[in-house]
Amino acid sequence: MKKLLAILFVLVLAGCAAVVKVEGDQMVNNKMAVKLPEAWNRLNYPGQPYEVWTQEGASLDQLRFWAGVQPGKQIVTLPPSPSGQKAPRVPTFTANMTPDQLVSLFEIMYSADGSQVKVTKIEPASFAGANGVRFEMLVTMKKTDLVVRTMGWAAVRNNELFAATYHAPDLAFFKRLAPKAEAVVKTAAIKS
Repeated sequence: MKKLLAILFVLVLAGCAAVVKVEGDQMVNNKMAVKLPEAWNRLNYPGQPYEVWTQEGASLDQLRFWAGVQPGKQIVTLPPSPSGQKAPRVPTFTANMTPDQLVSLFEIMYSADGSQVKVTKIEPASFAGANGVRFEMLVTMKKTDLVVRTMGWAAVRNNELFAATYHAPDLAFFKRLAPKAEAVVKTAAIKS
């Protein structure tokens, strides 16, 4: 029993090592600056082309940032498909995408695991000092039927994608935390 508790303790500590408290001025991929009016927790997802920050934990809310995604690159790294199953579509950025196509990238990303996505709003917006698009989606998670509300921003500058999304369960979490995420996103600035 003591061995089991010791192993569990080490695993818990190892899991915590991937979380770093961040506040103040931050850089995303050395290409985009943001200012945090309050602390967030940065999570480490090796191999993903985005950064993830959270207030309450990865399963409850995520603020994701993409900074300087090159044409031909994927906006998410998907796990391999089980043998015999059709591989999901992989959302890949191209420099000449229209605003609707940029939103489609994120629609594909959020539906890659079989979740149902409904885009509820698309409008022109500035993001990180560049002309872009703001969008909102409802995602019904395949495994749990939980409805997750998502808002996002995307812009292309110098043929690179800059984007942010925020998602949380469409319960008290989204209503309470979305203004905090939006306050961070409004500070985003692309660095030359």
